[in-house]
Amino acid sequence: MILFLGTKPGKTTSLALQNIDCPYCKNRGTLMAVTSTTYFHLFWISLFRVGTSTTISCSHCKKSYFEEEFTEEMQQGIGS
Repeated sequence: MILFLGTKPGKTTSLALQNIDCPYCKNRGTLMAVTSTTYFHLFWISLFRVGTSTTISCSHCKKSYFEEEFTEEMQQGIGS
């Protein structure tokens, strides 16, 4: 019997952080938070979520921030 199992990406959601300054370039309203999830699948049916990651990037200076680099203001803006 052959089993098709592995991981696959789920939905990606984007959220604009309107009233938060970029810590690098100090521009307000240029941050975008992108959250992506990964699911374990069996025969292409998603069974459970195995991971979630969020990155925030600035559209002005192109700097990206990973979860361990988020400021308190960023964390409040994305609701975590």
